[in-house]
Amino acid sequence: MQRRTFLQGLAAAGAIGSLPISSLSFANTIASVSVESLPKLEGDLTLYLGRGEGGLYENVLDAIKKRNPKLNLKIRRGASAALANTLAAEAKAGVKRADLFWAVDTGSIGMVTDSGLAKPLPTDLTTQLKDGFQYPSWTPVTGRIRTLPYNTERVTPHQIPDSVMALADSDLALGWAPAYASFQSFVTAMRILEGEKATADWLKGVNSKAKKYAGELGVVMGVERGEVDMGFANHYYTLRLKAGKPNANVALAYTQNDAGCLVNASGIVALSEGDLPVNFIRYLLSREVQGYLASEAYEIPLVQGVTPPQGLPALSEISPPDMDLRKLADLRPTLNLMRKVGVL
Repeated sequence: MQRRTFLQGLAAAGAIGSLPISSLSFANTIASVSVESLPKLEGDLTLYLGRGEGGLYENVLDAIKKRNPKLNLKIRRGASAALANTLAAEAKAGVKRADLFWAVDTGSIGMVTDSGLAKPLPTDLTTQLKDGFQYPSWTPVTGRIRTLPYNTERVTPHQIPDSVMALADSDLALGWAPAYASFQSFVTAMRILEGEKATADWLKGVNSKAKKYAGELGVVMGVERGEVDMGFANHYYTLRLKAGKPNANVALAYTQNDAGCLVNASGIVALSEGDLPVNFIRYLLSREVQGYLASEAYEIPLVQGVTPPQGLPALSEISPPDMDLRKLADLRPTLNLMRKVGVL
């Protein structure tokens, strides 16, 4: 009954929408933990929350607050990078306002951990996460894969190269959103993996023929309409489009062992000592919240044993590059490079 009550809290917040509660299935769990077994949250917490996912994170927070009426949760909202800069500035000034920082990208997490602000997390919390996503000073919440959405009427799978670098010289009409934060993290990964010159050459090659969009949902929609053959976007934009239009002329392709298949993550950092911030994080890693974000946001649950969104291969079936995601923190060289070659 308690699990149902928590899910009903999500539904009351507008989270589940047209999905019946029974559709949030958490079968075959391994190390995931239900909210039923978590301690009640009591006391004052201030969360700095990076904007994103169309309010779905807010729905999760509303459900947590309803389950824990003695929790006084104050939320400061803003862009993840801006909040990370605020935290660093507050620390430099000797001011402490936040107990937790939930960011939609690991670059912002890296800015905070590199500043020495993160508190260590207990191993029983971090070991719930899948291999490759266990960190001592922060925890990923959900993942997202860089993908190549392509128009299934204009492109066949054998036309798609395994290397993202090869696309700069291909005959495919491409769509991209270079001003979008996720794309800039992808270029940062490319710069780290391939070097600045190779990345500059790639940007020049793609820029000479790519159609620009304001965001990556726009890229995917442009691909589906046939405006371009292929684009660059996080996986969930395509899954969301196909959820509303199952016969959409778009599918996903994946490169191998390069930035084109980077698995990035949203993440959270505890900035205060004590059980309350850590136990709050446990709620975000619960099977209910992880399952909800998979079914509604189409993000990848990173806790072991929670069913991923339909339409994606398992993480074990793709070949992302091996990278400490915190290395994506410094966007300045990437932005300078993109401006230098005329992309921004």
